[in-house]
Amino acid sequence: MGVESSRRRRPGPEAEERLPGGGCVTGRRRRSGRNMAAAAPPQRRRRRRAGAREGVGGRGQWGAGRPRVRRGGGGGRSGSGRGEAGGAMLCCRLAALGARRRLRPLGPAAGNLLQRWNVPIGLQMSRQVASSDVPGGKGSSSVFALIMGLSTLGAGVYVYKTLRENKERFTSRVTTITARSQENASSPSGAASRGSAAPEAHPEVPSHVPFLLIGGGTAAFAAARSIRARDPGARVLIVSEDPALPYMRPPLSKELWFSDDPNVTETLRFKQWNGKERSIYFQPPSFYVPARDLPFVENGGVAVLCGKKVVHMDVRGNMVKLSDGTQISYDKCLIATGGSPRNLPAIERAGKEVQQRLTLFRKVEDFKSLEKISRQVKSITVIGGGFLGSELACALGRRARTRGLEVIQLFPENGNMGKVLPEYLSNWTTEKVRREGVNVMPNAVVKSVSVSGNRLMIKLKDGRKVETDHIVAAVGLEPNVELAKSAGLEVDSDFGGFRVNAELQARSNIWVAGDAACFYDIKLGRRRVEHHDHAVVSGRLAGENMTGAAKPYWHQSMFWSDLGPDVGYEAIGLVDSTLPTVGVFAKATAKDTPKSATEQSGTGIRSESETEAEASEVPTSPSASPMPHVPKQGEDYGKGVVFYLRDKVVVGIVLWNIFNRMPIARKIIKDGEEHADLNEVAKLFNIHED
Repeated sequence: MGVESSRRRRPGPEAEERLPGGGCVTGRRRRSGRNMAAAAPPQRRRRRRAGAREGVGGRGQWGAGRPRVRRGGGGGRSGSGRGEAGGAMLCCRLAALGARRRLRPLGPAAGNLLQRWNVPIGLQMSRQVASSDVPGGKGSSSVFALIMGLSTLGAGVYVYKTLRENKERFTSRVTTITARSQENASSPSGAASRGSAAPEAHPEVPSHVPFLLIGGGTAAFAAARSIRARDPGARVLIVSEDPALPYMRPPLSKELWFSDDPNVTETLRFKQWNGKERSIYFQPPSFYVPARDLPFVENGGVAVLCGKKVVHMDVRGNMVKLSDGTQISYDKCLIATGGSPRNLPAIERAGKEVQQRLTLFRKVEDFKSLEKISRQVKSITVIGGGFLGSELACALGRRARTRGLEVIQLFPENGNMGKVLPEYLSNWTTEKVRREGVNVMPNAVVKSVSVSGNRLMIKLKDGRKVETDHIVAAVGLEPNVELAKSAGLEVDSDFGGFRVNAELQARSNIWVAGDAACFYDIKLGRRRVEHHDHAVVSGRLAGENMTGAAKPYWHQSMFWSDLGPDVGYEAIGLVDSTLPTVGVFAKATAKDTPKSATEQSGTGIRSESETEAEASEVPTSPSASPMPHVPKQGEDYGKGVVFYLRDKVVVGIVLWNIFNRMPIARKIIKDGEEHADLNEVAKLFNIHED
């Protein structure tokens, strides 16, 4: 009893050993079952081993969730009671260790999976204990099958739901397409709408263009052609206030008036002085791309929005607004707005009835209107003695001979083109215009205009009165600079127009060309020029610079005027009658006429060939030519050269009935040298050639 009592141990604290799946087993902290078996007698050790074998073999009898087995402490027991209790404790310990070994192969994944599914801890332990006795065997397969079954079920639900939604969308789409097809088929214009579905999808006006040209005149067209020459894939949009496609203006006051075609106002085709026929339009409509298709055509192109006006320009946002509210953004922009014809203050003060009998000559519509009026009235008065006024007076004078039309021309200067030509040449020109059947009235300043009966009464400041049926005002041009205010661009206070640098830039991505550009001439200083050739040259240079050329405006543009097919002149540089001049003339021959000049150049617009030539390409005669002479008053100035001087340097040249020699004149001005004898310089123009 004492020995047995000494072998008994005090009940110690019980320890819980946490299983990976969340279960636990209980046992002693101080000794394991193996140590206790080693301390027991051999007989008891053998019994314990047998019990352990039974426990290992009967793993299903002991569960991790079984209530804890406590040894009794306190009073004595019989030997059989103590043995049964010790054997039961040992079996409990061994069963717990076996359960631990059996559950370990499941690893943390199985336990975590059961925990994620919120399975009660007791159920988890019961499932683990109920597993097979071989790790990775039947028990593991059951858990794996459970996981796979649930996964398969979830995948099936997802696939079913997705297919159902796709079926609904497909059914809805097919129903919509069928309804549209039936609607188009029932519409009278179904076939037409189907054939033009793609173009109609594009807006009429593109929202963005790489190159935007404001203005539809000569400068804008020259720029568009230059941009396309340097960048064949460029997309260029021209926004023009004019309802017509880009056209040339010089024939409106020259060749069109000499046409024998009674439908010339409709065809707008004319015969050049060399007999060849052409249209005033630069290109036919087929040359241009529809504006709505411009962003989508493969190789780019040029599109024109006719009858549209840009009323606002946002320079910072690279955006313009049209009169109808449409907005267009751009990468680079050219302002080529040209100008509007000036009016006389005396006419502006007159009443509405006077305004209805007034033509401010500038556009195609003005030519059509004036040509019709010239067939209906008996008298037309042209106010202005410059290029346009003198050309229109000569053109109408030719018609006066056959139709009995009275043509009157009045101006404040002493003679025709008195601001450009020296006095002796201006007086000669005036007589030439009179011989064309025009009643020329120099030194005439308009004081007032009123209606007297069915006619207009023009009162001059010197007291003279002129009665007429219609008035044509040709007194100059006012550059269109309305966009300067919204764009924040500078307007030159002396010459008018947008102030630009030598590269024709007003801003880093904004250029100006044509009549509206006040540019810096690297030879002659700041200028503004209102002539066709300047529009061609400046537009072409602006287009090159818009594509990265960065060229200065060094080219001296030329201008010309024809007083019919027999007398004409070309000029370059600063031609101002207030400057000192030197004229050298010779006797004219049959080929010294505008008609002959166009026959040699092959074009009625002489600047198109002149501006492409270089001075070195023009042959000159040997210096042994006869000495030219300075004209005397009253001589018939057949042909000659007039030099305009500033500080003894030639700054302007007029070639009177001398054609195809402009490259030489351009080179003289470009050199900027002082010449001791201008008679020698005149020999370069071969004015004595037969």
